[in-house]
Amino acid sequence: MEHERTSTQGHTRGPAQGQDGGGAAAPRATPVGRAMETIRALREELAALRGSQPVAVVGIGLRAPGGIEDLDGYWQVLASGTDAVRPIPESRRAPFGDAWDEVPHRGGFLDDVLDFDGPFFGVAPREGRSLDPQHRMLLEVVWEALDDAGIPAGRAAAAATGLYVGITGQDYREWMREGPDSYWATGNGHCFSAGRLAHTLGLTGPAMAVDTACSSSLVTVHLARQALRSGECDIAVAGGVNLVLSPHGTALAARTGALSPDGVCRPFDARANGFTRSEGCGIVVLKRLADAVRDGDRVHAVIHGSAVNHDGRASGFTAPNVLAQTRLVERALAEAGLGPADIGHVEAHGTGTSLGDPIEVEALAAAVGRPGGGAPVLLGSAKANLGHTESAAGVLGLIKAVLSLRHRAVPPVPHFTTLNPRIDLSGTGLRIPTALEPWPAGAGTYAGVSSFGMSGTNAHVVLGAPDPVAGAPAVDVRGFEVSARTPAALRAYAARLAARLAGVKDEEYAAFAYTLTHGRTALATRIRVEAPDRHRAAAALTAVAEGAAAPEVREVAAQEAPGFADLPRRVADLPAYPWERRRYAPFDAERPAAG
Repeated sequence: MEHERTSTQGHTRGPAQGQDGGGAAAPRATPVGRAMETIRALREELAALRGSQPVAVVGIGLRAPGGIEDLDGYWQVLASGTDAVRPIPESRRAPFGDAWDEVPHRGGFLDDVLDFDGPFFGVAPREGRSLDPQHRMLLEVVWEALDDAGIPAGRAAAAATGLYVGITGQDYREWMREGPDSYWATGNGHCFSAGRLAHTLGLTGPAMAVDTACSSSLVTVHLARQALRSGECDIAVAGGVNLVLSPHGTALAARTGALSPDGVCRPFDARANGFTRSEGCGIVVLKRLADAVRDGDRVHAVIHGSAVNHDGRASGFTAPNVLAQTRLVERALAEAGLGPADIGHVEAHGTGTSLGDPIEVEALAAAVGRPGGGAPVLLGSAKANLGHTESAAGVLGLIKAVLSLRHRAVPPVPHFTTLNPRIDLSGTGLRIPTALEPWPAGAGTYAGVSSFGMSGTNAHVVLGAPDPVAGAPAVDVRGFEVSARTPAALRAYAARLAARLAGVKDEEYAAFAYTLTHGRTALATRIRVEAPDRHRAAAALTAVAEGAAAPEVREVAAQEAPGFADLPRRVADLPAYPWERRRYAPFDAERPAAG
């Protein structure tokens, strides 16, 4: 290859052929040529500015064990040190029956994972039954994340929006007892998880599924960040999903010796005996920070750096590599322009394995440790609360770090009592909290998040809190609009919103009104609520929820333009859309498999 490069460089065209000595086109000394040079220079400058920009997390959607469906619920589980792992629900046993009894059958199981609001997304019943429940869940959670960002689906479709999905399991294929049909073909392949989302929402940017095993979802965040920085997209949706729908994958994992026999994940602890398989979904909506500020977005956190690498030729194919992990964290810090002293908290991969945890802590000590003393770096692992959500684990760890930055506190690590004897924290400055702790005084103000795949692919992200936002001037609010697909969903939504208004401050009412009117997709059943304050708004919404008439409320035709155009863009935390789910399972799913 070196010979080829030298040969090519030595063969140059002369000026008579319109080329300079390096083989590149030489612009003529004309006004047009000078203008082209100016445009090229401006493009290069813009590309450099994009490349150095931090990225804002402007929207979040999630599902996690313990009934977690929003950020408040997630923080309650984390802050209280709750372990959400439980025995497998009886409803999950079909079609495998007693086969679940042959494997460790405690895990972080979600409720009703076969339920889905198919009509909302235009999915017919037959197709819905064939569609992998992971793909179904992604449709709902991505919609919720865009809602949280105050970006209606139509606006995301009109922008250059990229989509990056981390997904590993394909358990639902085992539910198929009859011969495959076209719906099974397009409903269960990894590529269709991203493709269906992009098709349903009308997104035309990059759309891809990523499988690097346990690191998949954090790798998608890195890819999304890179795409935003390069200008490949202006909005990026990234995250991952994982469902445990068959005992066979659990049996294979058990044979590796990585699973905890008692179903308890104990990161960093002397009793650590493996991880617990769990389910979840996490999605983040990302924009370049400058764009988010320009657009008046609500910023949850700011991603300053990220890195992805591979263990290379380690001691074994699935064995972690301490040098690779150290270099990974160092590279992410360098990307962020930060040093070890800037990190106050690391959400570790922390699977609770006796080999993996010591290697990870050794790498963190080398990359962000405090050998000279100073404020500590607090370590955590959401796997102690949720179990290992595998292809969703990295992004759920990222969301945990976002919440820690928001609350300026680091949650405890459940089940941690005695340090793993293979881990030496002396002289490192690393510490594992056993209770909810305020962010250490004098500690770095940034957090790191790690996720390591059994494939050997590793990811690390560095993030910080957003800059404080000045209080917005008071505005007169005349009302807002609410919509849903059906009248029943509208009534359920009105009840949720009325309950939320009880905790809204008077000065937050404008953001409430804007988010509902302009930050949500206008659906078939729409109402306009004329209410100048939150108290009258709550009363009107309560009437709607109860099916009663209210003078402040009128129906809005589907083709009518949204009202209240004078509302300033302010995005509020609001309840998620009330899905009208029904069960979608193969026709024979209730019959136990033979044998």
